[in-house]
Amino acid sequence: MNITTVSDFRKDIKAHLDDVVNNVEPLVIKRSKNNGVVVISLDEYNALLTTQHEMSSVANVKRLDRAIDRLNKNHGEVRELIEK
Repeated sequence: MNITTVSDFRKDIKAHLDDVVNNVEPLVIKRSKNNGVVVISLDEYNALLTTQHEMSSVANVKRLDRAIDRLNKNHGEVRELIEK
């Protein structure tokens, strides 16, 4: 995780944003003693929202845990992708 100050961020916003997107790494912008902002790419943000949604119900968490357990016990199935 990269860390910068507001002043440094302002100096080269484009380079900082390009780094966030290209390196898939968050950027922390320190504002004051215990205050700051985190910049993440849109893809990373969407992935976080998807994970939050998937983990939002107990039933879904249990279903995912069972699926992971089956895969770990080599009970997974290899399938071909259907391209449309």
